[in-house]
Amino acid sequence: MVRFLSQRRAIRFAPTGRWLARCVLLLCAALTMPSSWADPRGGEPSVSLQAPGGGWRYYGLNDGDNDARVAYPTPPIDRGAQRGRSLIEGTLQNIGHLRTPHRLVVNGNPLPLYTDEQGSFARPYAFGAGSNSVELVAGEGKSLKRVQFYEANNLRTPARIRMVLGWDDPKAELDLHVVTPDGQHAFWSQPVLSNGGGLDVDSVDGPGPEMFTMTAPLQGTYLIYVNYWGNLGSEGYNFEAGSNQNEIITAQINLIFNENTVNEKRETFVVPLRAIGELLFVKSFNY
Repeated sequence: MVRFLSQRRAIRFAPTGRWLARCVLLLCAALTMPSSWADPRGGEPSVSLQAPGGGWRYYGLNDGDNDARVAYPTPPIDRGAQRGRSLIEGTLQNIGHLRTPHRLVVNGNPLPLYTDEQGSFARPYAFGAGSNSVELVAGEGKSLKRVQFYEANNLRTPARIRMVLGWDDPKAELDLHVVTPDGQHAFWSQPVLSNGGGLDVDSVDGPGPEMFTMTAPLQGTYLIYVNYWGNLGSEGYNFEAGSNQNEIITAQINLIFNENTVNEKRETFVVPLRAIGELLFVKSFNY
């Protein structure tokens, strides 16, 4: 006996042979339909990763290693390129109707990844010495490609402190604020500090992620804040409530100590933001 419940009453009926046959046919049809991962034009989602390659490498061995690197798609405000970075560069293919953001997972750090209309992207990243990994994950959670490589240049100091802010609304502008023990304040208007810490300058504009890094941290207390600064549309930044995509923006902050070493430790904080102007205290810690 099959029972369907509605708000008004329960309806009872005994399934017939014809009804069961239809159910079987519908189930078979559902199982043979193209997966929701597939592009309506055909083909499974995939990624063509131009860099980095797997295996062994030595930063500085190639002539172009010290070239300045810029992110793509280009942020709304051009703050210049960065040196000492390697490009994670590729193209997502057959992504069809999948929701964004996709994810770029670097050494276990999930970063929201946006592409142009052709699926192309480029993201500068400062890799440290030792084993490193890069993984591309589609918007609905399917792992598309993973690359492992070994950086043999021991002068490539890994980040002792790294903070990564990502969020799930490409039309919202969130900002990471970090106060260091000497009182310096890293944020979008002052991304680079004189104590060696700072934000990646090409990450402070647009849909993220934002990333703060220090390779030689000062001893003392650090403060972390997240600010819902405004929204981002086709005509640039605005402060119109509701012009973003989500009613509640979910921000994720990853705090990593001694990244990619045997002493690595990490904490993750999930913060909801609702209104433009919100400034939320996330964490204080002593180093």
